[in-house]
Amino acid sequence: MAGSGKLPNGPVRNKENSPFTPGNPVPVELFVGRAEQIEAIRRYARQACTGRMENVFLTGDRGIGKSSLARFVTELCRKDCAMLGVHAHLGGVTTVEELVRRVFEQLLKEAHTQTWFSKIKGFFGNYIKEVGLLGVSVGFAPPKDQLEGVVRDFPAAIKSIQNALQEDYKGLIFVLDDLNGLADQAEFANWYKSFVDHTATQEWRLPVLFILCGLPERRDSLARLQPSLMRIFRPVEIERLSDQEVEDFFEHTFQIAGIIGDQKVFHLMARHCSGLPTLMHEVGDAVFWVDSDGIVDWDDVSQGLRNAAEEVGKKYLDPMVYRATRSKHYLEILGKIANAPRQEFCKQEVEKKLNDEEKKVFHNFLRKFRDLGVIESVPGHGRGVYRFVNQLFFIYINMQIRSKSKIVH
Repeated sequence: MAGSGKLPNGPVRNKENSPFTPGNPVPVELFVGRAEQIEAIRRYARQACTGRMENVFLTGDRGIGKSSLARFVTELCRKDCAMLGVHAHLGGVTTVEELVRRVFEQLLKEAHTQTWFSKIKGFFGNYIKEVGLLGVSVGFAPPKDQLEGVVRDFPAAIKSIQNALQEDYKGLIFVLDDLNGLADQAEFANWYKSFVDHTATQEWRLPVLFILCGLPERRDSLARLQPSLMRIFRPVEIERLSDQEVEDFFEHTFQIAGIIGDQKVFHLMARHCSGLPTLMHEVGDAVFWVDSDGIVDWDDVSQGLRNAAEEVGKKYLDPMVYRATRSKHYLEILGKIANAPRQEFCKQEVEKKLNDEEKKVFHNFLRKFRDLGVIESVPGHGRGVYRFVNQLFFIYINMQIRSKSKIVH
């Protein structure tokens, strides 16, 4: 799209709302890519609607868009398959009891304003509480002994709810999002295996799809704790988006806000995002607020990238790690490491690139960043070979280095 003229309505002033949503799931209307994964999950959803419970494990690295994909597919299945979606966020949850409580609480929140609320309200007894000054939402707060009973009866409870809603929905989708606190718990692994096995042995028709979202290493952890659990899941893996998909996302999203730009500036923005939706929204949001005339140009992108790099560091890095990157020598060392095409680096190779001042602090640099959990030794590669633990840190450093470099038109 050309960016040679002003918008018909003149410059954009008094901006009130960015179309980008850093830190939050992507709005359905802004979702891009993932066609293969979307179709796979929709296929499992359709199979679930025939009465056979399905289980999907959705994996991908941090910032890759697992929550957004789950939300998008759930909305598609609501429209196409008449399925009710319940998206439970489990950040910080470490017990099965709290998982079950949050699942049912989210179901109540979905139901609160619906005509069919009365059909399921009775299942929760007197433990429904109104939340907010005007009771605009609901919570689920049973006492501990009652909650333990709910956990034991989880399969029957799901079946009862499905039966109550069968005239309204053909099936149910439960998204269990962010399993980081549960995936290393044998209690959770054994409970979920027992839940699925119990359901499979009943003569129930159970049109339910469970989507578990987590990092690849969390799935590996569950496999170690309960090896037979893996045969239950349909694995769906998310990779990074292509640069072209990211460019299309920027062009489309800025269009929604009435802002235009040359394809070259969108290409430059895409290069800094490494195909990660988290970074796409941070970069897009930063450039959106820098732009003042409704046309995204090189100056807007240059300043926006600098702002985005700072924001990513503050929001996604541990505070101690972020402070460590403010050291002049450490940042220069990181810049020389980040020039490598992969997240791994060899100590000896890096040392060859360092000046005398940087060599003096290199040993301390390695020790500090090992202690902070930023880097780790690579097993089987000999001494002196390291890798970045979190890809967002590796990308952040690249953003910092690039944003400080002069942009070539």
